[in-house]
Amino acid sequence: MYKKGIGRPGLILTAVAAAQFMAALDISIVNVALPAIRADLGFGAARLQWVVHAYTLAFGGLLLLGGRMSDLYGRRGLLCAGLGLFGLSSLAGGLAQSADLLVAARAVQGLAAAALVPAALATLTTTFPEGPGRTRALGVWSAVNAAGGATGVLAGGLLTDHVGWRWVMLVNVPVVVAALALTVASVPADRRRAQGERPDLLGAFLGTCGVTLLVLGVVRASEEGWTSAVTLGTLAAAVALLAVFVLVETARSRGPRTPMIRLGLLRNRSIAGANLFIFLAGAGMFAAFYFVSLYMQGVLRMSATATGLAFLPFTFGTVVGTVIATGVSARHAPRALLIPGGVLAAIGFGWFSLIDPSGNFAVDVLGPSLVTSVGLGMCFAPLAAAGTAGVAPHEAGMASGLLNSSRQLGGSVGLAALTTVAAGRTGTGTTPAAVTSGYSLGLAVSGVLLAAAVAVAVTVLPRRGRTVRPAPETPPETPPEAPLEATNPLRATAPPEAVATAGTHE
Repeated sequence: MYKKGIGRPGLILTAVAAAQFMAALDISIVNVALPAIRADLGFGAARLQWVVHAYTLAFGGLLLLGGRMSDLYGRRGLLCAGLGLFGLSSLAGGLAQSADLLVAARAVQGLAAAALVPAALATLTTTFPEGPGRTRALGVWSAVNAAGGATGVLAGGLLTDHVGWRWVMLVNVPVVVAALALTVASVPADRRRAQGERPDLLGAFLGTCGVTLLVLGVVRASEEGWTSAVTLGTLAAAVALLAVFVLVETARSRGPRTPMIRLGLLRNRSIAGANLFIFLAGAGMFAAFYFVSLYMQGVLRMSATATGLAFLPFTFGTVVGTVIATGVSARHAPRALLIPGGVLAAIGFGWFSLIDPSGNFAVDVLGPSLVTSVGLGMCFAPLAAAGTAGVAPHEAGMASGLLNSSRQLGGSVGLAALTTVAAGRTGTGTTPAAVTSGYSLGLAVSGVLLAAAVAVAVTVLPRRGRTVRPAPETPPETPPEAPLEATNPLRATAPPEAVATAGTHE
């Protein structure tokens, strides 16, 4: 909630969009630089993917904790701390002289992003009430998020070709300085919750370790085999830890102690469906970016710069899809956009899977990029709306962390699983035909994952919104400020029908 005269909605939206853009940028900015990083620091082929995994795994594993900490200790403070840590780890990564140091820096970047991203989305959802104002804000946030991922590929190519791969890390430093200044200037300080509440460290430990072992087990399967004792043991340990995590969170949801994630949120079909959809979509999307980047450089022999420029049409299509979604979602439930958007994305990934070792950019990359990007662009804003609708302000960080966590965990697990699948198809072959065959299979599985996400939208997401029943709010240490309705000009000027339906929009 912003203070009158200090936190203005437009500036707040700009600040949180800048933070989200940077976090999304760093998921993909290293993809085009991977061949140069491998040559300079001596990465093995199987270990190279950890430049990506270290970021996405730390990001996804700690998002729930980051979201809950933003609820307990203040969103502005967590935004500033996350931005500062992101800048320092980017500097360390850009100066790294070994593979281990680079991977460690990427992991710390992921930790920092896990703090700033849920705090940013929670700030947005508590600034803009449900209705047309929030729909427009989520549209901007979603477009920036998607543009960050696609722009990262372009920036990575230009920087790698012209100034060296290290600048894909160092470029974050001036961006962090600007984003931090904007955050301090625009986002008002929010009040800390009751003194007795503490973050769920046990839940954070169990969840993070469980997810880490899950991804590690999938990655090791490419080296040890799916039936090896190492793979099966790692996956069994992951399942056990995640089962204990669910038990602990269930007990804390029913008792006086504060859980990291209140499982009652997942009993709502809108939130459960949004998280499952974004998990599946993230799994397909992250892997597809990885395969297409390698295909363009390794098979089509495109330079890093040309590969980055090749993703510009994807950015354009995503913006088009987001504009469509913003216009339609004010009148329809999220599923009305997620179904056609998911179908378009699945068709696009299917088209990608037809790549040929003697193919060309127009047929094998440009065409499927436009179809896929419009479809995905239609999905982002409705997913954010469905995953946070009806959530009380004191649980906004929790819901935001859950949604972002589902996306990042899906991406991390999907990338690990699909690279394993592709490696199994490629085998020991190194010819363009062999590697293209592996990429093709991985892209085909990406399409299947998007089709499964569409099935979730059809069967799980409700046709109409349903308000989430919030947990009782612990009184803050100091008297609260004036209610949002009294200070938020968007609420004051919202049409009666928008106010009447607030809390029920998906």
